[in-house]
Amino acid sequence: MASVRRLIHMTSQLSHAHSDVPRAELANPAITVRFMLAGDAYVTFQSRRTGTRFTYRVKAGKPRPGDTRPPPHFVSVLTGPDHYEYLGCVYERKAYSHGRKSRVDQSAPSAIAFVWVWRTISGGDMHPELAVYHEGRCGMCGRRLTTPESIETGLGPICAKRTGPSRSSNATYDDDEYGKPF
Repeated sequence: MASVRRLIHMTSQLSHAHSDVPRAELANPAITVRFMLAGDAYVTFQSRRTGTRFTYRVKAGKPRPGDTRPPPHFVSVLTGPDHYEYLGCVYERKAYSHGRKSRVDQSAPSAIAFVWVWRTISGGDMHPELAVYHEGRCGMCGRRLTTPESIETGLGPICAKRTGPSRSSNATYDDDEYGKPF
């Protein structure tokens, strides 16, 4: 347990990926899910209680020919300055699965935090001790956000139209397996 505490402390000390870009908080779970699944989103989860934070990149995969299902979204976690390690995938806009080829163990604090936060926000809730930030760039195209509405949603006006109306999915997870991570 002491090694897990050290790992949480070390990862919480990592600098924010792009500190020159102002962060903006996402407060609505449906908007947060929409932002994260836009195509190329960088998102930071932070515990208001402990200050522990993890930054993730959620990138949409390419559609496969003949497959009618939505492509998976690949989740990576920031492990060093501008270096992201693959964690797993979000399938069909709801279910997260830890990747078999991930070099980050599924019991790592960053993996546990992602599972817990994804379960919470995709279920339509925003925990009061959770702060979710985007980096001031569109979650789809990466351009700098300038209008108040775009900063609030994390999507530029053109990309917001492309992603359609805000939706949240109803994922189900075993609460005993994934308790509160931070």
